[in-house]
Amino acid sequence: MSTTSQKHRNFVSEPMADKPVMALAGIGDRLGHSLTEQGYDKAYVVLGQFLLLRKDTELFCYWLKDVTAANRKQADDCAQCLKDWCDAFL
Repeated sequence: MSTTSQKHRNFVSEPMADKPVMALAGIGDRLGHSLTEQGYDKAYVVLGQFLLLRKDTELFCYWLKDVTAANRKQADDCAQCLKDWCDAFL
């Protein structure tokens, strides 16, 4: 099992509420700004995209890399964060 970042653990440990997109693991200032410019300003909006893609982490990674130019690790971290959050709260 791979280790997760503190940011990941913090995000998955509680309900999403109105967290900004940059609260997601793998999403820093640059990617957060890019997502915000495209209308994905809150973590729950990105979660909506994840759910539209039927929680398919591979498809989500392709989408995230396409819309933000995220690298593989950033996309994987974000997808795993959303998957773990869904497993805990949905």
